[in-house]
Amino acid sequence: MSEVLGRNESVMTLPLAGKVAVVTGAARGCGRAIAVELGALGAHVFVTGRSTRANRSEMDRPESIEETAERVNAAGGTGIAVRCDYLDQREIEALRDVVSSHGDGTLDILIDNVWGGDPLVDFDGPFWEQDLEQAVKLWRNGIETHLRAAHTLLPLLVARPGGLVVEVTDGVADGNSGSLVYDQVKAGIRRLALGLAEQLPEYGATAVAVTPGFLRSEAMLDHFGVTEQTWRDGVAKDPHFAMSETAHFLGRGVAALAADPQRATWNGKIVTSYALAEAYDVRDLDGTRPNWPRWMHEVVSAGLDPTTVDVTAYR
Repeated sequence: MSEVLGRNESVMTLPLAGKVAVVTGAARGCGRAIAVELGALGAHVFVTGRSTRANRSEMDRPESIEETAERVNAAGGTGIAVRCDYLDQREIEALRDVVSSHGDGTLDILIDNVWGGDPLVDFDGPFWEQDLEQAVKLWRNGIETHLRAAHTLLPLLVARPGGLVVEVTDGVADGNSGSLVYDQVKAGIRRLALGLAEQLPEYGATAVAVTPGFLRSEAMLDHFGVTEQTWRDGVAKDPHFAMSETAHFLGRGVAALAADPQRATWNGKIVTSYALAEAYDVRDLDGTRPNWPRWMHEVVSAGLDPTTVDVTAYR
């Protein structure tokens, strides 16, 4: 493992060369894309999660942490796959020990993204008529995992100034998604970032919460029966899908934030993928910059028929 984390002269000029990151929930979605984009800027990325090639998690998806690590390597960084169940404190401590045993033993970037709650979200009926144990499991997958990851890994991050914690959530403010527990979880993640933002500056570190827009994740592509190459066909099922974005849109923004010497100016903020893209002049894989917040305000909230709106004006 120490050889894996050895310095590669060919990437030492990249903005995140030599920086060490841990990404939780990195098998797919935002976690995978952020890991890859950190790697593209030269970072050493510990790609962590439950889904491996040998054993799928209860999400039962084909993506794996090994595949993500390979993508990090292909992007120009160093990807290290480490299986970790963030509800198992022993596994998190084992991950901590692996990270601390390499280089100078510190951590520069923590991407707290673990989720694994999609199959557990219930949007039907009042909360008190829903399955309580399923709701509690959703809460544990979405909140307890973040708390455990932060509590166990932050000592490595605050060991020297300059650390960055990114809490990945959904939305920038409290709202009503139709699921009381889902809303509680995502609001809790935002509050975790805000709480850390009050404590970390004393150690020269920064905490930010980030959110994607209409995320075109692997699971969402499957839901619409399309691929990344044919995703526009999904607009027939949901016209708002025309404003969807890949996870790399957020990933590129987060990577640019991590490479910004002035990243402390973002401390305590809850920001969208679009806000990061605009600030750092990055674009999605197709070269566009989808403005989901503006679409939500001017089209969704205004009750406009999305099929009558020029989507190109929002991308």
